[in-house]
Amino acid sequence: MKIGIEAQRIFRTHKHGMDMVVLELIKNLQQIDTKNEYFIFVNPDDDRSCFQPTANFNLIEVKKSSYPMWEQYYLSKAAKKLKLDLLHCTSNTAPVKCPVPLMITLHDIIYLEGKSHIAAGTWYQRLGNIYRIWNVPKVFKHSKKVITVSEFERQNILKYFHCTNDKVDTVYNGVSEHFKPQEASVINSVKKQFNLPDNYLLFLGNTAPKKNLKGVLQALKILHAQNKLHIPVVMPDFGSDYLNKMLKDLGAENLAPFIHLTGYIPNNQLPGVYAGAAAFLYPSLRESFGLPILEAMACGCPVITSNNSSMIEIAADAALLIDPFKPEEIAEALEKILNQQQLTAELIEKGKARAVQFSYRKGAEKVLSLYKQLVNQ
Repeated sequence: MKIGIEAQRIFRTHKHGMDMVVLELIKNLQQIDTKNEYFIFVNPDDDRSCFQPTANFNLIEVKKSSYPMWEQYYLSKAAKKLKLDLLHCTSNTAPVKCPVPLMITLHDIIYLEGKSHIAAGTWYQRLGNIYRIWNVPKVFKHSKKVITVSEFERQNILKYFHCTNDKVDTVYNGVSEHFKPQEASVINSVKKQFNLPDNYLLFLGNTAPKKNLKGVLQALKILHAQNKLHIPVVMPDFGSDYLNKMLKDLGAENLAPFIHLTGYIPNNQLPGVYAGAAAFLYPSLRESFGLPILEAMACGCPVITSNNSSMIEIAADAALLIDPFKPEEIAEALEKILNQQQLTAELIEKGKARAVQFSYRKGAEKVLSLYKQLVNQ
């Protein structure tokens, strides 16, 4: 088989969830398949060390360009030239006029669920959603197979597109091997590097409205008013201007001393940050998977997350589940974790056991099986 895998953004320095998922897929396929030929399509960027070609895994650097131009023109042209048996596009979108058989990973269809997703977020996020709204329905129709990352999202997709059950398969994400309990020396090193407090809570969100920064700040405001907020919250990936505006809008400027901004933290340094936290806060309004939930659990950090969408499926009984639309529930859960040592210890042990149930190796084996089925068809 000649398989192409779209991995457009894996060479960028600031990687996020989908970038890490496709990297893990490629690395695990390299370990289990030395027979078939693979072509990994990337947009040239600075971090070239994350993927190393092997005898049957070829690196194809497609001309550096904007996301739509790279995908619709240059990727399509490269796939046609190589006469691929199958092209797997891994980040929701794909060439509309794909010259070879197509398989897509559709992580979510949040952007198809209402106009509010166009109006919310940064301009970059809005433009991305507009592109997906245009692209995804078109490529879904032409794809030989669609995979998604949770059973919750699979049911959403089946319902939205009115397609048969065999069109969409679930392939769960896993936990990268470096996410595990950390030695005290590693935790201390990370704290020193990012100037972290000795004791802290962790909120790993971004500027996307679904990450629920507003709800987190409202919960912290409740605790502060009750004189129960005694440790700061570490928040990577936020700029001070964005945060300060939201604090002002909420009338919560007095929370500023309790919030510690770090900027972007590379993925390979996140385990130490998770392991050093008193609790991990992930009260998203909507997720298709929730990878940080498992990462935190694997590092021995107790988790608070939402009781909706995919998060209840991923966390099961290994986290404190709250209604993300009710800040008072977030505040109550934080108070429990900080004050009930037995509960915290139970969550840590349940979390470690839960995290090991998700494996990138199993996911790669299933994806390889799908490649073979589609090519044989």
